Amino acid sequence: MKKHLLFTIVTLLLGTNTHANESQTAIQTMVKATHYFRTHVATNGGYLWKYKTDFTIREGEGTASSTTIWVQPPGTPSVGMAFLEAYEATSDTLFLNSAVDAARALEWGQLASGGWDYRINFDPEQSKRWHYRRDVENGDTDTDNRRNRSTLDDNNTQSALQLLMRVDKALNYNDPKIHRATTYGLSTLLKTQYPNGAWPQRFDDYPDPDKFPVKKARYPDTWSRTFPDTRYYTHYTFNDNTNADVIETLLEAYEIYKEEKYLQAAKRGGDFMILAQMPEPQPAWAQQYNLDMEPAWARKFEPASITGGETFGIMRSLLDLYLETGENRFLEPIPKALAWAKRSRLSDGRLARFYELKTNTPLYFTKDYTLTYDDSDMPTHYAFKVSGNRIEGIERTYNRIINDGREKILSERNRAPQPDPEQIQEIIQALDEQGRWVENDSLRNPENRRERIETEILSCRTFNRNLTLLARYVKSQK
Repeated sequence: MKKHLLFTIVTLLLGTNTHANESQTAIQTMVKATHYFRTHVATNGGYLWKYKTDFTIREGEGTASSTTIWVQPPGTPSVGMAFLEAYEATSDTLFLNSAVDAARALEWGQLASGGWDYRINFDPEQSKRWHYRRDVENGDTDTDNRRNRSTLDDNNTQSALQLLMRVDKALNYNDPKIHRATTYGLSTLLKTQYPNGAWPQRFDDYPDPDKFPVKKARYPDTWSRTFPDTRYYTHYTFNDNTNADVIETLLEAYEIYKEEKYLQAAKRGGDFMILAQMPEPQPAWAQQYNLDMEPAWARKFEPASITGGETFGIMRSLLDLYLETGENRFLEPIPKALAWAKRSRLSDGRLARFYELKTNTPLYFTKDYTLTYDDSDMPTHYAFKVSGNRIEGIERTYNRIINDGREKILSERNRAPQPDPEQIQEIIQALDEQGRWVENDSLRNPENRRERIETEILSCRTFNRNLTLLARYVKSQK
């Protein structure tokens, strides 16, 4: 009996030591990788998307210079949020300071209009092409043909604000520059919201309420089958989950700052989603709407149509708003939209990105951008077909809300998934002696941007994923 008890105690101690050693190895990997990224990859605290390992080629969404950083994920805000997650798991100020550096880079590049362009250029001459918040605060209100258009496209301004808010909170709201940039940016999200609750894709001014009457979505009597080549960035925009990302940002702002105005603006965003749901026979959503609340064209490959893409981001946002508020109106659009999605599936289970108004016929483009019903000659730069798996995910969440209740789901919401130990070991082992996760990929040739060069690269997306998984693993071992 005594031998059995002794064996059990030794086994438990060894197991505890093993977990402690594995956790320590993960932390050492995080420190080494972050030190390399901060000292070799960062530009003024900010980041792009991809780098050739010798840094002779750099990319965001396009080729970039050595003085440029990218705002759009997986750029500067995303890297900063990975640093913050590492700090929360370890309390090591290396990670906090790295996140603060990223926040300061964003603060420096905040536009006078309150948000961000896709990129920030720190070159003393090149940077003069933009009109910044600091210019206005120094009395320079003349844009003088400088760029001042903030973008909500691709989670750009929203992700920047999310990082700034989280850093502001981590610093106990004691950094005046970061706090000022955050509150200024959030205030512009409130000012740029249209009377019906929507947001534009981009903005450099605030809407006149008298020019934007509140209407419910409708089908146009006729619509153009050819690209009208008109400005679209002021349309009420769901494209690339623009409005959904703003709502998520405002809900987080409400959680951090406890100010009712952010919650109310988020709820008005949800009310717009309700207004924008099309009537039968297609009770889903368009990518963007004109002032008459009719589906409208954007780019030459984004027709006036019903979307099998952004419809799911909208439903996810409505579910989040219900969970946040408990207000049933945010659930009401879901059943009809799910039924539409199920009957709109293609033969392979996917959905078309675009469906013709009223007929619900899938729409595609040829490589010369002619609208067609034929999917045999599509351009490859855009997803004209999207996964149908999200139908089950949305339906599962909706049914859980109905069957299990809001409170139970909220109680489980903050439980982070347990990282796979084998995946953690692979991440640790993949780090090289310098502290890099090197992989093979292609980059644009700076001398001929239509060509791509296969090479070894450093990827911010990979860095963000690996650092986040390691942080969650360390946190799970406590």
